[in-house]
Amino acid sequence: MQEAWIQLQCPECGEQWEANPADLPEPDAEFGCKDCEARRPLSEFTKTARDFEILSEFHGS
Repeated sequence: MQEAWIQLQCPECGEQWEANPADLPEPDAEFGCKDCEARRPLSEFTKTARDFEILSEFHGS
């Protein structure tokens, strides 16, 4: 099985990183930026619409 990676970007500070959707909660779960500690639904951290689609598909949403 091939691993998937999505791009995340903090909507407040702009910090960017990649993550494996298997290591992330559901898209509507609260998530925090490791840099500025902003807290929002994970869906607001996905950098592109495709990243959101991958995350949603992975969690069956």
